[in-house]
Amino acid sequence: MENLAPPSAKVDYTRLLDAKAEDFAKIAEELRPKLMPKLGIDYTVELDTKPPLKEGETHIAYTLSVCPECLALLVARIFERDGKVWIRKVCPRHGEIEEIYWGSYELYSKFREWQYDGKGVTTPHVPLEAPCPLNCGLCPRHKSHPALVNLVATNRCDLSCWYCFFFAERAGYVYEPTLEHIKYMLKRARELRPFPAIALQITGGEPTLRDDLVEIVKIAKDLGYTHVQVNTTGIKLAFDPDLAIRLRKAGTNVIYMSFDGVTPYTNAKNHWEVPYTLDNLRKAGLPVVLVPTVIKGYNVHEVWDMIRFGLKHMDVVRGVNFQPVSLTGRMPRKEREKYRITIPDVLKEIEKQSEGQVRVEDWYPVPSVVPISLFVEALTKQAKIELTTHFACGAATYLFKDDGEVIPITRFVDVKGFLKFLERKAQDLASGKNKYIVMLETILRLGKFVDLSKAPKRLRKSRKILKLIYNILVRHDYSSLGEFHYNALFVGMMHFQDLYNHDAARVQRCDIHYVTPDGRLIPFCSFNVIPQLYRDRIQRAYGIPLKKWLELKGEGASPAAYKYRRNIKKLISGEPYRRHYEGIIDIDAISYEDHVMASKKFGVPVIE
Repeated sequence: MENLAPPSAKVDYTRLLDAKAEDFAKIAEELRPKLMPKLGIDYTVELDTKPPLKEGETHIAYTLSVCPECLALLVARIFERDGKVWIRKVCPRHGEIEEIYWGSYELYSKFREWQYDGKGVTTPHVPLEAPCPLNCGLCPRHKSHPALVNLVATNRCDLSCWYCFFFAERAGYVYEPTLEHIKYMLKRARELRPFPAIALQITGGEPTLRDDLVEIVKIAKDLGYTHVQVNTTGIKLAFDPDLAIRLRKAGTNVIYMSFDGVTPYTNAKNHWEVPYTLDNLRKAGLPVVLVPTVIKGYNVHEVWDMIRFGLKHMDVVRGVNFQPVSLTGRMPRKEREKYRITIPDVLKEIEKQSEGQVRVEDWYPVPSVVPISLFVEALTKQAKIELTTHFACGAATYLFKDDGEVIPITRFVDVKGFLKFLERKAQDLASGKNKYIVMLETILRLGKFVDLSKAPKRLRKSRKILKLIYNILVRHDYSSLGEFHYNALFVGMMHFQDLYNHDAARVQRCDIHYVTPDGRLIPFCSFNVIPQLYRDRIQRAYGIPLKKWLELKGEGASPAAYKYRRNIKKLISGEPYRRHYEGIIDIDAISYEDHVMASKKFGVPVIE
């Protein structure tokens, strides 16, 4: 099965460049059913075989998964062995597939107690016609509403990373929706109920290649998106300070920037440009989140240094969000073992490299914050966003700096006790208890969950941390929420799936969705993990063949014209380079030749 869309499920996009949003709505209604995965053509259902449980293993749960080879829907078993969590499935055609699911059963058990099912969507975009994950759209089965919507603005990129198959030259077409098309897509996400999408990430490809990126931000803001972030390498922002200013003025809230290490050996993508990007973002008043992809044997040894870099530049860096690598494509088990790393493995490395400054127990799963939403919702009688993603999808904590010391929030706040208390208070409110009594109880009990003697000095003074928590929860003061974040570095971790560790229960609870040109919202781990049924199929249908694109736009639009070439000598001799990396790496220990070799090996030519 090639999993290609039928010829009838394609449009001549060159004839739609002047179309209006309502025109795209009509086209989407026609194409959407044709682009949906088809039983017997794209996949088969093979649910007769339950994977065996072997000696020394303890059963945890059954789930559904897919075969990495043929996409057959299979029963999968999640189980414990040797203190770790594994997933096993058996395909009648391709045999048994076993993969590590989580590197610690102990942490898995702790995180599992924080699982919540959300309210889902009451206005699904596709009918319930097939099992998960072969009916994505969102369908009525989905358990979480969108917390973040991804919009692919282009598949063009000024880099050609060896591991990436998602750029125009390799795809053979350019996918770049018009502004009117984007308007239709973003409206669709805002139509969802009970929670219309409010947070948007503009991604790619490389979105800064679009001349109208600022206009896209404005469209999103006009449609009611309260949070807009741009996902980028940051390279263009290093050389175009005006773009940073214009993005900020248009309403961009944060830049989400690739950052795979602190040395050129681990981060040949943008190591040299990052200091200049950060300076330009500072001038624009535009904060940034650093996003490292963590790969075993490649950059794991620098995870604490990446956090240190974030702490050093907390005036502009709001967070570091690690992403353990998702192994896409066909890969033998030995090859997977070479690169695979799970969330608990990264947390242990951070504890080891930080010499215990940040420990494994300082982290909580993403849905642990649901009690905050439940409490505020019960207090205000207004529906609130709930982060009901699967407990195994991510982890997070907050770090504070105090006289050179790093203090995780868990050192001075009883996080578990506080969250469980809020959950009980939410239940009290839901059962009809007087809200003013509950508010008073909350005020009186806050101090029991905070040890002021261990808090950072600036939060200890005048009991500031207690005032911030009260203002955020009870008074719903967003300026206090902002002040809290300005005092802390958010450190997160999100492990996206691949076809080897795929768990449909995680897909059903996903709250990071892609909005597609046919108006669907597709969970991240369907869109990118099964690209032949989702990302590539849909975008190819709305794409313009590369040859035709060049005829329309001219040779100046060819990849050769916009591919990045790096002037390393100029970058490493600049004052911002030394200022940003000093104290993080030994700058003088890296030879010019090593700089050049790292860039060229990654595929970025060097010019002088």
